[in-house]
Amino acid sequence: MKVGILALQGASREHAQAFAELGAEPVLVRSPEQLASLDAIVLPGGESTTMSMLLESSRLFEPLAERIEDGLPALGTCAGMILLAAEVLDGRPDQRCFGAVDLVVRRNAFGRQVDSFEAELDVRDLAGGAFPAVFIRAPFVESAGDAVDVLASVDGHPVLCRQGAITAAAFHPELSGDLRLHELFLKGV
Repeated sequence: MKVGILALQGASREHAQAFAELGAEPVLVRSPEQLASLDAIVLPGGESTTMSMLLESSRLFEPLAERIEDGLPALGTCAGMILLAAEVLDGRPDQRCFGAVDLVVRRNAFGRQVDSFEAELDVRDLAGGAFPAVFIRAPFVESAGDAVDVLASVDGHPVLCRQGAITAAAFHPELSGDLRLHELFLKGV
């Protein structure tokens, strides 16, 4: 199975290592041509407005939007959650997102870099106990549509959601050392 990891900016190397350990073939995606052979895609953490601009300048936005709309499974973490959302609060006016999951997401909702934290999450559908989640300038979900399945929350705010083939996490599972969320995503591909 080929799992693309958007490698324009952000935490792509850690996702690639996680998927390789699970037996998938990671592909660092930097051009539209690389999208054709993928079975799934990861939109990693990073800076969402920068990633949005880089998706445009690399001519990846439209082809990736088409693949996602055609059912390509996607995992978005932190900035990736923002990019997959239907609406972004506190973003730049020119920031584009894919609208792939019916979420209204607030950027940097938990605060600035100094407010980063770790939390043990009870994740529905995940065996083996609490998941160690790393939140860095993290977003959270202000509202989720009826078709969205909320898998975990922090302080009443959804931080892990799934809608069809799309999984969106407000945190960085690739930094936790725990492969269970990557494995759960692969099972749905």
